[in-house]
Amino acid sequence: MDMAVIELSRLQFALTAMYHFLFVPLTLGLSFMLVIMESIYVITKRPIWRIITRFWGKLFGINFVLGVATGLTMEFEFGTNWAYYAHYVGDIFGAPLAIEGLMAFFLEATMVGVMFFGWDRLSRRQHLAVTFLVALGTNLSALWILIANGWMQNPVGATFNPDTMRMEVTDFSAVLFNPVAQAKFVHTVSAGYVCAATFVMGVSAFYLLKGKWTNVARRSMMVAAAFGLASALSVVVLGDESGYTLTDNQKMKLAAIEAMWKTEPAPASFTVIGLPDVAARTTHGAIEVPYLMGLIGTRSLTGKIDGIQELVLRADERIHSGLVAYDAVERLKRNRTDLAARAAFEAHKQDIGFAMLLKRYVADPRQADDTLILKAAWDTVPNVPAMFFLFRGMAGLGFGFIAFFGAAFWCASTCRFRRRWFLKLAVVAIPLPWLAIEAGWVLAEIGRQPWAVDGVLPTFLGASSLTVPQVWATIIGFTALYGTLAVIEIRLMLAQIRKGPIEHFDSDQEDATQPHAAGFAPLPAE
Repeated sequence: MDMAVIELSRLQFALTAMYHFLFVPLTLGLSFMLVIMESIYVITKRPIWRIITRFWGKLFGINFVLGVATGLTMEFEFGTNWAYYAHYVGDIFGAPLAIEGLMAFFLEATMVGVMFFGWDRLSRRQHLAVTFLVALGTNLSALWILIANGWMQNPVGATFNPDTMRMEVTDFSAVLFNPVAQAKFVHTVSAGYVCAATFVMGVSAFYLLKGKWTNVARRSMMVAAAFGLASALSVVVLGDESGYTLTDNQKMKLAAIEAMWKTEPAPASFTVIGLPDVAARTTHGAIEVPYLMGLIGTRSLTGKIDGIQELVLRADERIHSGLVAYDAVERLKRNRTDLAARAAFEAHKQDIGFAMLLKRYVADPRQADDTLILKAAWDTVPNVPAMFFLFRGMAGLGFGFIAFFGAAFWCASTCRFRRRWFLKLAVVAIPLPWLAIEAGWVLAEIGRQPWAVDGVLPTFLGASSLTVPQVWATIIGFTALYGTLAVIEIRLMLAQIRKGPIEHFDSDQEDATQPHAAGFAPLPAE
């Protein structure tokens, strides 16, 4: 086992996943914003709303194509870079991905073509239905992918089969209704909605600052303000719910986020800011809010949140228990009818993954002593400083978006977006949702380490048998390819934004071809 190969494989997957996730949130949010805009067009029959819908639809289409292209690569990586992972848990993990392809991807991929080329072939209501199906398919894709990822965070509905030496599904409904997956889905799509609303707000503000397409821009900002405020509030509320699920399912991740080294008396305080010290196992200069963490994590004043040190001791116990299951499996390999080994395995099978943590240090975990077992138990602690600061950065941005869209509502009602300071703020804010979203993704994945599947399969055991030069070659190749795609994406988006919402209508469609319909009026000075 070459740890360099494992770390490089993790780096490659992280790079491809983070790049792919640049496109997914905007696709999720813009799809439903298109539904809202086109619904207004269907209700009012005003051509300017058709102009608005088609303009943002073009930006959606550019982003959608890049999202599909970068997403396909990731699924192949499970076979090329994580072959043992695919073998060990493929029965469970592969099912949601297969359903995503058959149910969601084919739906959105088919309907997106009809959406773009069916404007003059379908009635208004028929085309709106198609746009809704695109949005539905896009969000269903996210649902099934997050069900797969949620199972990695909380592996319910499956068990290890010593006869096949693999994890197998025992209750697919438990996989489907996994509380971690459901919480991750609603939180993730809400973040995507915030991303799209901020993007629409920023581009529209750019038009207003330049004094062109003002009617399109103001109407787009009205939709974005309402959609964005609702989404920003949802992100915070659903993020809180996502954190609550950690109390039952990922206690170590929650303790690392809070840098809670020792278990505090209930209700625990929340550390607003501080400097986690891994060596000293303490947090320097901590500023705390009494009771808040207990209320967030347990919804009560009596619930206890376990600290890192206590959870490490619990991991130590689970490793000892897992060694019993591991020994029983080795005995069953030699004699499938060994009833005593079968009974021992059934009693301790839930901890066999913890025993496999020892394979990082010894070929046969049963040869490990108590010192090595305790060392492996400490491996279950993720990168505490990274978790601590990523969470606070993400949460800070989340509350900032509530303030931003609240200000957007104020501007909409008092000045119809004529305040230049707000328009400049809206343009500057465009990249901020991506920073928060990428921080959230990294937080979730680092927090699961050292597990590929929490408590079931250590990450270092899931990698393929590759060499360092092979992995470096693919990292360099992907970086070059994705860098090229990034340049293409940005150039296409900027070109479309510069072109603006230009439309050509038949002569009998009101006067939408006239400049005032799309809005060329300059923005007055304050």
